[in-house]
Amino acid sequence: MKRYWPVLLVLFFILATLSWDSFYFFMHPGPVKPSAPRIVRIVPGMSLLGIAHHLDQEEIIHDPYKFIFLAWAKGLGKKIQWGDFELYAGMPPLLLLEYLSTGKNMIRRITIPEGFTLQQIAHRLEEEKLVEEKSFLALARNQKWIAELNLEGPSLEGYLFPDTYIFHRGMSPEEIQKKMVQRFNQIMGSFPPPISPAGNLSTRELVTLASIVEKESGLASERPLIASVFYNRLKKGMPLQSDPTVIYGLDDFNGNLKKKDLLRPTGYNTYRITGLPPGPIANPGRDALQAVLSPAHSDYLYFVSKNNGSHYFSKDLHDHNRAVALYQLSRKENR
Repeated sequence: MKRYWPVLLVLFFILATLSWDSFYFFMHPGPVKPSAPRIVRIVPGMSLLGIAHHLDQEEIIHDPYKFIFLAWAKGLGKKIQWGDFELYAGMPPLLLLEYLSTGKNMIRRITIPEGFTLQQIAHRLEEEKLVEEKSFLALARNQKWIAELNLEGPSLEGYLFPDTYIFHRGMSPEEIQKKMVQRFNQIMGSFPPPISPAGNLSTRELVTLASIVEKESGLASERPLIASVFYNRLKKGMPLQSDPTVIYGLDDFNGNLKKKDLLRPTGYNTYRITGLPPGPIANPGRDALQAVLSPAHSDYLYFVSKNNGSHYFSKDLHDHNRAVALYQLSRKENR
């Protein structure tokens, strides 16, 4: 038996070397061909073995058992979180475990509704634990950052395009805002050149008007007509008289717009100023932008809500006052 010991030792040494080499190459996969990130979902209740096999099937790792050994060796076997992660093939296992156990690269699919203000966007993202609201707002008002994005204005209000986005934990506020501005630029670039009178406005003025149109109506079919009303009023030098602009300029709005609010001298009170307010009052969607770039042709100067989501349009003040009496005053009396 003693004469076999040298052979057994050699075999043991060879197996240990092969195992070490195999584990070393698992830990250090080396250069890999660039691959597009993919979304991998870890569902609640999935075991470590199930997670390892799932990652293997998604081609994120190539040896599920070494992954399991590494996870337990690092004390992370029970710390892997569930959710959607943005991963790529050939990730270093330690980095992969860091992402999975800390949620650093966890995906959040976030929908920003049309007409959301900058404040509402910041609040929504903080609720999803993606940003700190105050720092997000501070960045969006930073003039140097706004200039880097080739934009102008007091903030990024109006340029954070409302859409469904895929963000992940660990993204900086700069990355998130840049992605939303890029989407805005993409949408604006998809429209044909603006026709008159839109062609006479700057991008900032177009977005400002689109944000007002966005807040004035929930019906996409009405927005070109509403845009035409505002263009007609601008042409005649008439105040826009838009309640949403007044509300935007109030720091203490409680949900009930009062007559005294319409008299407040703010830069956004379009009952007291003529022309457009200083900037957008919300972030308009595609339909509102399209309406401003290609408005309807009309002689309307007024519109009033019919309390069913649509509006009644008038060409003169006499007809408008009748519509107000019909749709608004009678409604108040019947309460």
